[in-house]
Amino acid sequence: MTMTLVAPTVADYEASTDLASLLVRTAEDDALSVPAEKLRLSCKCAHCTRARFDGRFPEAFPGIAITEIGDLGYGLNISFSDGHNRGIYPKPYLLSLAEQ
Repeated sequence: MTMTLVAPTVADYEASTDLASLLVRTAEDDALSVPAEKLRLSCKCAHCTRARFDGRFPEAFPGIAITEIGDLGYGLNISFSDGHNRGIYPKPYLLSLAEQ
């Protein structure tokens, strides 16, 4: 008997009622949560990457909220209450953030 390991995949997602977290359900029916601040701090878009490189990226985003979630198939485009909406979070990356 061969055992095949399959990486968890995102089956469903939504913002928490207070908009402070992204709630993720995997295809294996695990319920995970990623705080909005962690998502905002983990953005890998060109703008945020450049701000980190230049030493201009904030160390915290207190009170940040999720304002919109767009599903791109391979990842989610998440918009935040500070107006930032450029971040695309590939679904495996979201799951890795939820496990940290």
